[in-house]
Amino acid sequence: MTVLRSVVRGTGSYLPQRIVSNEELARLVETSDEWITQRTGIRERHVAAEGERTSDLGTQAARKALANAGMSAGTIDLIIVATATPDQTFPATAVTVQEQLGLHSGVAFDLQAVCSGFVFALATADSFIRTGQARRALVIGAETFSRILDWQDRTTCVLFGDGAGAVVIEASQQEGGASDRGVLSSHLRSDGRFRDKLYVDGGPSSTGTVGHLRMEGREVFRRAVGLVSDVIDGALEDAGLTAGDIDWFVPHQANRRIIDATARKFGWPDDKVVITVDRHGNTSAASIPLALDEACRDGRIRPGDLVMLEAMGGGFTWGGAVVRW
Repeated sequence: MTVLRSVVRGTGSYLPQRIVSNEELARLVETSDEWITQRTGIRERHVAAEGERTSDLGTQAARKALANAGMSAGTIDLIIVATATPDQTFPATAVTVQEQLGLHSGVAFDLQAVCSGFVFALATADSFIRTGQARRALVIGAETFSRILDWQDRTTCVLFGDGAGAVVIEASQQEGGASDRGVLSSHLRSDGRFRDKLYVDGGPSSTGTVGHLRMEGREVFRRAVGLVSDVIDGALEDAGLTAGDIDWFVPHQANRRIIDATARKFGWPDDKVVITVDRHGNTSAASIPLALDEACRDGRIRPGDLVMLEAMGGGFTWGGAVVRW
């Protein structure tokens, strides 16, 4: 019996022009390149220009993904933008992207799961496609985290950057087994008991302000590997696969030490892990699609490859997905 799968047809990304190095940050707060690099693996990050909005970044990435797929925007009937830094409280940033792409039909909405947002959005778009509610979707992760950072807090301002990535997925009839192309499985989790470990101290119904990002870094680090391992195991089991079947591990780019520890736990060598955190920092929901686009453009990820995605974010939220390219 055949099944509908969500097959990736194209990828795209966009990074703001301005690059902020560790050395530049060391002139703003008490830190150093050595301190940041040893603890996180981050050497630089991109920061959006004045007036450059999350929707602008997302639209640029979407256009590149459409071009890579060889498709016109008019064929898209679903747009999901994963973001924790929308242009406005409402309307959704996705409808602004929709308008900038010249679309006036279909469905467009935002999804908020912080750093896990892209995995959650991909799983949501996959559900729309598998149930026949959409045929082609743009799944976008876009963030301007520089807008919510406290630039006097050296424990957080050194970690994050701005950017956007996007994928085009399309419904395709497949055989229904592990050899299928497309999204083979996704495993999502959340637990609000940890909401105060990584959060923004503002919001419309609480302070009436945007607020700043706050984080208990040690607590997040302590739990990260265990939580993401849980959803990786679940996604592999649901797809009928083992860790040894995976060709590429594309994790959320938050901290190099977390990435390395997770890869070691599953036996994935360095040459199977896609790393961009050193150049991008933590771009939250944008980090996975940014890394995917880079690995597709440079020829690492090829048709037929099995790719494991995973992320963890504020909430806590965490999720994993297995995709055959």
